[in-house]
Amino acid sequence: MDINTPYRRIAVLSLAALATLGVTSACSSDDDKPAGNAAAAAGGPEPKTIDGAKNAAQTVFDRFSGGDFAGAWDMYTAAGKQAISKDDYVKLNQVCSRKGLAIQLTSARMEGADRAIVIAKQLVAAQSYTMIYEKDAWKLEPAAEGLALYKMGAAKAIAAQKKAGTCANNQ
Repeated sequence: MDINTPYRRIAVLSLAALATLGVTSACSSDDDKPAGNAAAAAGGPEPKTIDGAKNAAQTVFDRFSGGDFAGAWDMYTAAGKQAISKDDYVKLNQVCSRKGLAIQLTSARMEGADRAIVIAKQLVAAQSYTMIYEKDAWKLEPAAEGLALYKMGAAKAIAAQKKAGTCANNQ
């Protein structure tokens, strides 16, 4: 085992957790406006701006890293929700995700009126995520790798992650 092996394992686990999540984060400078999906929950559409996308992404990241996997799933695009049921998403992440590791937004940009690309970092790994404006709210679009994993269902996805060594509870 060379000296870089533990660092590679952390990077792989971080990327796997981020791929499973497929989201991002940020903070708003507008203290009196609801953040993330709170605006939509309050009865109005979320702002169709980079700040709106960043706020929604931060909400997804906070839910995920805090272990609120059902709440994170609620903020997925329709395609993401179609790929995996809420129950299977929760089961998969309860077993294989690392809870408690903060996910930080490092940058974001708009790509058209209904799409934002956000870059998030967890530990030493950074990854880009896509937020889509769908039904008056910003939603996370899972990465292709995440969608492929989700389509397996919870039991097979857990087994696949354990086999690959990317499941946090690899027992």
